[in-house]
Parts: sequence; C-alpha cells; structure tokens
Amino acid sequence: MKKFFDTISNIWKIEELRNRIMVTLGLLLVYRFGCQIVLPGIDSSQLAELASSTDQGIFGLLNAFTGGAFANASIFALGIMPYISASIVVQLMGIAIPYLQKLDKEGESGRKTKNQITRWLTIGICIVQAPAYLYGLEAFGVRDSAFLLGKGLNFMIPAVIILVTGCVFAMWLGEKITDKGIGNGISLLIMIGIIATMPQSFVQEFFSRTTNNTGGLMFILIEVILWFLVILASVLLVMATRRIPVQYARRSASGGYEKNVMGSRQYIPLKLNASGVMPIIFAQAIMFAPGLLGKTFNETAFGQWMEVQFSDIFGLAYNILFGVLIVIFTFFYTAITVPTNKMADDLKRSGGFIPGIRPGKETADFLDKIMSLITLPGSIFLAVLAVLPAVVVKLMDVQAGWALFYGGTSLLIMVGVAIDTVQQVNAYLLNRHYDGLMKTGKNRKVA
Repeated sequence: MKKFFDTISNIWKIEELRNRIMVTLGLLLVYRFGCQIVLPGIDSSQLAELASSTDQGIFGLLNAFTGGAFANASIFALGIMPYISASIVVQLMGIAIPYLQKLDKEGESGRKTKNQITRWLTIGICIVQAPAYLYGLEAFGVRDSAFLLGKGLNFMIPAVIILVTGCVFAMWLGEKITDKGIGNGISLLIMIGIIATMPQSFVQEFFSRTTNNTGGLMFILIEVILWFLVILASVLLVMATRRIPVQYARRSASGGYEKNVMGSRQYIPLKLNASGVMPIIFAQAIMFAPGLLGKTFNETAFGQWMEVQFSDIFGLAYNILFGVLIVIFTFFYTAITVPTNKMADDLKRSGGFIPGIRPGKETADFLDKIMSLITLPGSIFLAVLAVLPAVVVKLMDVQAGWALFYGGTSLLIMVGVAIDTVQQVNAYLLNRHYDGLMKTGKNRKVA
C-alpha cells in the first residue's frame, strides 16, 4: 500500500504528467456533464419509456457506449460512434483507393489529411443518424407530448444541428485528450460512458439475487470471483507478447555479417493482440446495423427476422456474427498497424538481423508469418471473451446490464484502455527514474 501511495506521489511530482492528467479529467467531466443535457424542445420528465426501452438489448449497449446520453435524449445522444463508423469506412476504403494508400506513405501530413477526411465523413454520418434518432424516439415509447415544439422543421432543424455539433464536439474532446492529456481520447470517452453504467448494473443484480431468492449473497460472491477471473484473462490477452530475438552486427568485406557487436541479444516484442480493443469497437459498430435495418423494414418477413435475430445481443446468430467480425477485424487491423516490411527495413539499415533469417524480404516474410500465427489464437481468444456475456446470461441467469461486464465489449474496452493509459503514465515515471506502475524494472529515483 505504501508503494502505491509513493507512486501516486511521484506522478504528482512530474509537472507535465500532472497537467496532462488534470486536462484529461477536466475534459472527461465536460463530456459527462454534456450527457445529462436534454435536447431543447423535449420534455425530460416524459423520457421514462425511452429509458426502459434501452435497458437491455442492442440499444442498451448503445446507451452504455454513450454513457446514458442515448436514453436521456441528450445533446451527446449520438455519442462517438459516428466517428468510429467513419474511421472504419476510411480504413476499409484505404485498401482499394490509391489516394488513401498514398496518404499512408506521406507520414504526418498524410495522417492529418486522412484525419480530416474522417472528420468530414463523421459529419455526413451524423446528418443521417440525427433525424433517424429523433424520428425513432416515438418507436421507443416517447409520446408526442414530449416534443414541446412538435416535430416540425422549427424543432427538427435545430435539433439535428445540435446533435451533429454534439458529436463533433465529443470528437474534438477525444482528440484534445489524445494531444494534451493522457491515453487515447476516443477510447477514454467510450470507457467513461461504460463505467458510468457499471454501479447501477451491479446494484440491480445484487437486489435481484437477494430479493428474488435466486442465489443470494453466495451467488453474488461467485459472480464477483468469476468477474475478476475474466478481468485477469483480459489483461493476459492484452499484455501477452512473443519475443523475436535480434542481433546487431556489422557487414564484413565479403558481404556477410560478423559476430554480434552489441554484447547482448535484443528482442522484437510482437503482441498476441496487437490490435488492442479496436476490433471489438469496429465489430460492435457494424453489429448495430442489422438490428436497425430490421427495425426499419419490419414490415417484411426478412426485416422481422433480422430484427428478432440481431436485436438480441445475447442471441446465437448475433454472437456468431459478432465473433466472426472480431476475428476478421483483428487480422485486418493488425495488418495495417504492424508494418512488417518497415520493421525488416529498419533492422537491415541498423545492422540488425534475426538469427537464421536473411535480412530484407525473408525477414519481412518471417515476421509476417509469426504475426499470422500468433494473431489467430489471439483473435479467437478475443472473440470468446467478447461473446462470454451471452454465455453468462444463458447459463447463470445474470441480469443483462451486469452481464455486459463479463468480458464482452464493455470489459475488454475498459481493460484495454486502462492498460494503455497506465503504460503511458508508466513511461513518464520511468523516464524520470521513478518506479513504474507496473513491474518493468528496478529504476529508482536519482538523487
């Protein structure tokens, strides 16, 4: 415990880190405050039906991602999901469109241009989703009397503008957290929304077990133990690496390599799950589409089938498709974020080589093969954790809200984002010669 408080004290001593943490907390507080502001022209006292309609199912998950803003008819009701959807579209188009491929090779300027394209696409998606959300409120049980100004253009146009602006502002908050704060801003906004629903979900599960005579405190204890075991498995998935040995040598006159001149062997750490939580976020963003399409075209037999099958996030069809998408996105995101060709070129330029593998193309092929071999079990493990809430609901009869934290999107995002943020804090501590938050060495404060 003393070491923990010493670490907190060390964090506070580093002015840059302290300022970044304060900026992050301040911007997250702004986001949470905005989630409680109801759209002008809507009577907040008549939104009880909307809240009950989004307690579970796919809309319950969407409401969790927005931190309750969806059920509050808030100015942040669209959340950050339009930006996630735009990011998916841009990255998928990058495979087929030469212009986007060219931007990837232009370094920082290309990245800025690509981000700008994503922002404009986000606005386009919001313009479509905002009126759909407003007109869809009636389907969630919101009465016409809740619309104080009616549903005419004098309400719809300002409301759409506010929803679009709210999403853009949330996107700006996320980018500012990334630039001026600590951690990935977009992921933190999603995580803070999920955490906001966690206490209420646990309280509902607790009262359900204790008042309905369905297991009592002993079953609650079993659930908590199982929850911690799932967290441990999630941490292991995020942290697990395969270390590839690398030696550094100098060229001999004959063109070969002389013995190692570095004195010790180095390693390339290849993560079992190099894509982090992004496959989960991408797959979840796409999984909203089938249920919404089914609800839109529920007058047809196929639409009714889609609505039934894909609106139940604990259903078999939903989870099979969800798992397959996670595996696909894990390979896809790993391929675009782990440039094995660049890694091989960098090794060759610095005189590094993998023992037994020739530098250049053979090294790139070897790294690509290793990444494929470790990504497959990593992606399957990720998919299993993602569909675990459905298993918990069916086998243990856990409340839907609390079940979302047994693996699944909610827990994996929380664990992944928390570890990423802790690693960034750890880097600041180690650079200042303090003990880190995680066991990464014996660095002590320099006198």
